[in-house]
Amino acid sequence: MITAFILRSLDRRISIAIAILLAAAVLVPLSNLLLPETSALHVPTYLMSLFGKYLTYALLALALDLVWGYCGILSLGHGAFFALGGYAMGMYLMRQIGSRGTYGNPLLPDFMVFLNWKELPWFWHGFDQFWFAMLMVLVAPGLLAFVFGWFAFRSRVNGVYLSIITQAMTYALLLAFFRNDMGFGGNNGLTDFKDILGFNIQADGTRAVLFAVTAVFLALALMLSSAVVRSKFGKVLVGVRDAESRTRFLGYRVEHMKLFVFVVSAMMAGIAGALYVPQIGIINPGEFAPANSIEVVIWTAVGGRATLIGPIIGAILVNGGKTVFTGLFPEFWLFALGGLFVAVTLFLPKGIVGTIAPYIGRKHRPATPQSKVAEDEASKPVQAAE
Repeated sequence: MITAFILRSLDRRISIAIAILLAAAVLVPLSNLLLPETSALHVPTYLMSLFGKYLTYALLALALDLVWGYCGILSLGHGAFFALGGYAMGMYLMRQIGSRGTYGNPLLPDFMVFLNWKELPWFWHGFDQFWFAMLMVLVAPGLLAFVFGWFAFRSRVNGVYLSIITQAMTYALLLAFFRNDMGFGGNNGLTDFKDILGFNIQADGTRAVLFAVTAVFLALALMLSSAVVRSKFGKVLVGVRDAESRTRFLGYRVEHMKLFVFVVSAMMAGIAGALYVPQIGIINPGEFAPANSIEVVIWTAVGGRATLIGPIIGAILVNGGKTVFTGLFPEFWLFALGGLFVAVTLFLPKGIVGTIAPYIGRKHRPATPQSKVAEDEASKPVQAAE
């Protein structure tokens, strides 16, 4: 029943986007693994990993769009949920190193040996199991979002005040994770990963699987988000966004609805972080930086807020541009990013997808009987006055 409801909630554009992602999950790894390097269709491993990183960013932008585009919650702290999911995955990968580390200690990661830790902290236990780490990928950001949202939404904190508080939250985590005594690697973070589920993390086959898994998870997240926003619950969320007081007056528990969608969005961001870390090879406190969360807002705005597909396109385009511009003009990239955001705000306030969607919809919209009659009347020759 749930599967049927989700499938019914997919419109034409969402279905096409999901099909493209699933096709990429199959074709890109096959191109990398099966085609020779001399082939024009061969996708190099470094390029596949780069695209995989873009897809994790797209999943993060989609998570933000769910709360900002459809519920009006402008979160400037989604980078915190992304980083917590990344740290959960990083802790699992660190536990898999074992005695292959620089100091050869099978029980403690290298940074703990360097800092003269005597035993593994209690919160590292269990991360030698993949299922436990994946559970923490959801629980850690979800629990933080639940606690934060419980107090913020019950206190009816809205607008710019809520945005500032979310930014303060991620900055506080940034300062905390920078401390060596926190047990998360301090400034250097977690790195030097060896394998995942017993497979060499640097091997082409592992990289191909990671890309495919990322594309599949993004497709599933897009499907889930579409089901949420097109349901009756999603319609009420839009009501909360546009007229919160009126929605509350109608009897809806607005704070509960905000809390639910905020927690779901945080879990999606945590999954994005978990998929990001093995492909990049490092996670450090810099991922908590407030500037990272602000960039996610830019991706969403550029692509098109409240469109679902827009944030995915925005994240890929902006980060693709960042890769190109930082290589050609590294000192001008931040100016280009700021100029892009200003230009979109002034000339494309609905973003790329939000601007072109009405024209695409008009092109494919079937003619109604009234429009058909009007069209026939307009095509008749004008009778000359006698």
